Amino acid sequence: MGFSQGTCTDSSDISIAPNVPLPPPSSSSSSLLAHHYCDHNNLKFRTFLGKMIWDFGFACLSSPSSPPPSSSSSSRRRNSCKDDECSNKKGNLEHNKAWLLAESGGCGAELLNNAEPQSVHSSFRFSFCSQVELESLNMSSSSAATVLMVNLDNGVSESRAREIKWRRIESLEKSISPVAHSLIRFTYAEILSATRNFSKGRVLGRGALSCVFRGRVGILRTVVAIKRLDKEDKESAKAFCRELMIASSLHSPNVVPLVGFCIDPEEGLFLVYKYVSGGSLERHLHGRKKGGKGSSPLPWSVRYKVAIGIAEAVAYLHNGTERCVVHRDIKPSNILLSSKKTPKLCDFGLATWTTAPSVPFLCKTVKGTFGYLAPEYFQHGKVSDKTDVYAFGVVLLELITGRKPIEAKRSQGEENLVLWAKPFLQKGKGAIDELLDPQLKCSLRFSNQIARMIEAAAASVTNEESRRPGIHEIIAILKGEEEPLFSKRKKSGFLGNGCVIDCYSQLEQTNNEMKSHLALAMLGVSEFEDEDYLYGR
Repeated sequence: MGFSQGTCTDSSDISIAPNVPLPPPSSSSSSLLAHHYCDHNNLKFRTFLGKMIWDFGFACLSSPSSPPPSSSSSSRRRNSCKDDECSNKKGNLEHNKAWLLAESGGCGAELLNNAEPQSVHSSFRFSFCSQVELESLNMSSSSAATVLMVNLDNGVSESRAREIKWRRIESLEKSISPVAHSLIRFTYAEILSATRNFSKGRVLGRGALSCVFRGRVGILRTVVAIKRLDKEDKESAKAFCRELMIASSLHSPNVVPLVGFCIDPEEGLFLVYKYVSGGSLERHLHGRKKGGKGSSPLPWSVRYKVAIGIAEAVAYLHNGTERCVVHRDIKPSNILLSSKKTPKLCDFGLATWTTAPSVPFLCKTVKGTFGYLAPEYFQHGKVSDKTDVYAFGVVLLELITGRKPIEAKRSQGEENLVLWAKPFLQKGKGAIDELLDPQLKCSLRFSNQIARMIEAAAASVTNEESRRPGIHEIIAILKGEEEPLFSKRKKSGFLGNGCVIDCYSQLEQTNNEMKSHLALAMLGVSEFEDEDYLYGR
């Protein structure tokens, strides 16, 4: 997600209607009246334009083509300059000014012949120019067009901008002060040295508004993962504060720990995490070409270990902390494997707190990754712990099938993993042959584990949030333990053979939303963030 800065060179028309329509004049007084209304409207427009600029803050606009105001700002700050130096700086100041040109083309005689007097000067063309460009304009003396010039100041001074920046840093420091003492504070010089000046060879991954680098810090040259937030993002400070506060409060063997942070007013914000050497589950499942030299599929024993470990990590987020944490972006690329293949959940950039498990709240902005978004979240912005359960169910399906959640190259009807798998999931243990990754061979040794994972996946991707089990029930299914006591309402969705009946009929599965979800994913948009989509704007 990036931002581009546009220029102010396009012109537009603004219609200004008169307050009281005037009757058409006689032919003998047409020219006189036209000039009268021309002058009147010019005066009226000047008043209107001045009020518009000062009331709405247009004085802060500056011309993109004008040079930076450093010399003029310094001349204002220094009162001890010599007379000749002040004179030169004053000349530079004039060239740094931006002018708003409002050119009306309605006073020409050729227009008067075809226009009513009250409509003359009812439209203006606006454009920006510098002092130099203004002086170079060669207006024709025969033209009756009027050019209104309004000087626009250069905007916020350099000292004022610096003051605002420092106030934001002070506010950020105050916000993180309760946990800052428990973390290591790195300087920007240390971050720069650790990443070898942010070398491309050190990049571990890129997110929507961040980039992660591998680095070495301290005397022992400890390997860490350094997350650099996009300093151009206006929400970066808020996101940094939230992620730091949440990640610093998590202490689980299946969660990547936060080591420290760096705050630099000029260079931005950084989070430093412990480095996990085994790579991501995404790379192990989908990164290698099937059948390629030296490639081998992830063994079932490791897949099952990952499922149990991440389920316990999610359970810790939902129930093991002081406040329930919803990750909102559970997917294989955010699951790292240690050298011993222990799974660890990472990247809390989208994580948020909820008042309690199973207590949903409405989120104005939907953020996440296509293929993992729960229906109630994607369609209505409804967030709860069940949002993570659905995403975890999609990860379980990936572990079982070896397929990605969205694959445009698949044949029609098979592009979406969840929609393709649901008919097989209802078969329970009988669906192993259809669902299991072709690179794996089903043995009697693992058949029960595979069946339980299929059952857990089916329960997790239930469309109706109220009937979707909590993560503890999913863990019980995965481990084959005695199932917790379900309420009758929840238990009615389960059959004795481990099959799950999704209580939404096929027509009630909001296929239109799923199709639009799939269509957007097909366009290559993987990271999703939208405010207006939810409200049909």
